[in-house]
Amino acid sequence: MFKGAFAPIPTPFLDGEIAFDKLAENLERWVATDLAGIVVLGSNGEFALLARQEKEALIAAVCEKVAGRKQVLAGTGCESTAETIALTQRAGALGADGALVVTPHYYKGAMTDSALKAYFTAVADAAPIPVLLYNMPRNTGINMSSDLVLELANHPNIVGIKDSSGNVVQMAEIVNGAPEGFAVFAGSGSFLLPSLAVGAVGGTMAVANVLPNECARIITLFEAGQMAEARALQLKILALNRAVTVGWGVAGLKAALDLRGFFGGDPRPPLLPLGAVARKELAVLLEKF
Repeated sequence: MFKGAFAPIPTPFLDGEIAFDKLAENLERWVATDLAGIVVLGSNGEFALLARQEKEALIAAVCEKVAGRKQVLAGTGCESTAETIALTQRAGALGADGALVVTPHYYKGAMTDSALKAYFTAVADAAPIPVLLYNMPRNTGINMSSDLVLELANHPNIVGIKDSSGNVVQMAEIVNGAPEGFAVFAGSGSFLLPSLAVGAVGGTMAVANVLPNECARIITLFEAGQMAEARALQLKILALNRAVTVGWGVAGLKAALDLRGFFGGDPRPPLLPLGAVARKELAVLLEKF
């Protein structure tokens, strides 16, 4: 149902408000690439800094602009089960093809496998669209074990996972034990090719915003058995991938988009924009592409 390279798009802001005109311009360029899909309200979309009405407006705007030309996943994970269900149902009504649901994490000490299983099961039962799990331990402090994921993979409306842990062994365990058709996605461009090698079907990657065709090409090269070329391209994107993820984060990604002719703009406070020195370093990395 879902495969290929997906870009978890940033949310553009002007004077602290969502710049929907800039979003539309960016989307038109992404739709013209080899991306398989768009993720709205992912971690790079600063979803944690958005009000509920802003989230709904973003989902609506993305679905309307993309207009079926690419698949659209909407990040609908919230801290409470009820709020997650409500936003997931709204995302389906607004046209999203699937929901990407991150683990609730404020009460991380209480988020046992039993609690998370109950949460995701309730969301999937009520969701009008397919649900993908989102494992993001760097931000949430919670890692979904392969045992938990495999239990959830048996739910008919839980169709895949974006795993940003970087634990390729864990991803392999999920691929090995999940029902046929359960889609495993690499959550970063840094380990896209290793993930494909153990059975992942694609990636949802920050760097795909900046290098959409290169990320998609790694997948097509792998599928064609052109491993040397796939490996060379995987290695080539590593430094830039690091810069727009663990290096400089959302600010780095938005600055990279500015340097590539998209609209990136500043993050929403309390996140800070990228400084001048870091921008120069980023520009040097981008010159390689």
